[in-house]
Amino acid sequence: MKYAQLVMGPAGSGKSTYCSVMHNHCLSTGRTLRMVNLDPACEVFNYPAVVDVRDLISVNDVQEDEELVLGPNGALVFCMEYLVQNLEWLHDELDEGEDDYFVIDCPGQIELYSHLPVMRQIVDALKSWDFNVCSVFLIDTNFVLEAEKFISGALTALSAMVAIETPAINVLTKMDLLSERNKQLVDEFLETDTRSIVDQDETVWNSKHRKLTRTIAQVLEDYSIVKFVPLNCEDEESIDQLLLTIDTTIQYGEDLEVKDHYPEELDPEQLDHV
Repeated sequence: MKYAQLVMGPAGSGKSTYCSVMHNHCLSTGRTLRMVNLDPACEVFNYPAVVDVRDLISVNDVQEDEELVLGPNGALVFCMEYLVQNLEWLHDELDEGEDDYFVIDCPGQIELYSHLPVMRQIVDALKSWDFNVCSVFLIDTNFVLEAEKFISGALTALSAMVAIETPAINVLTKMDLLSERNKQLVDEFLETDTRSIVDQDETVWNSKHRKLTRTIAQVLEDYSIVKFVPLNCEDEESIDQLLLTIDTTIQYGEDLEVKDHYPEELDPEQLDHV
């Protein structure tokens, strides 16, 4: 069995930073992660990628093609569809071995996760290659500090969960950039049921559409569909806790062999006499 985190989310949600933080955290603990860039529009990232989709195709390549005449968004979709048509290239580049663990940095165009089939086709391919896959959907915490934005973020995450159909962990990023007051506000949102969050909001919009927002919030609450995990990139405990949650979700470590540290030529029973 192989394992993969599919790191998704809107542009600016911190996907590449998340990948870099995870890589550095595991490097410091002696754990190996294999990093993959699947964003053909990415210009720079701060982690060593074993696979880079730009070696196959990039947004710049497509936009420079005079026959296609595509803008940035159209070029990105074209690149991802081209990747899906060449999944064997991806499989060869991954060159995965048993128990390998990949973190895959995905593009930030939200329609790739909400209604286009591209990411679902990539996930299906990974599953056919014997991968356990977990979707890690990132949302910038600054955009969920108000009740209606919190509900909107939950629906965005839900849309991706339904479209891709993998176990999912929804992460609130950039907690380290919040003021203490806003951190407390986020903690209150996470500890309170979704309907109560709506009832606490007295904005003109919410007063006018309270029945609609209550109904949406009630659906989210009744089925416990969407939950968020806060991530503070400056806190090793926060990183470790999130990684443990993801590992548990994809069952990483359950089939790993227990390794001792005894020298091969030395019988463990002899250690008592050393």
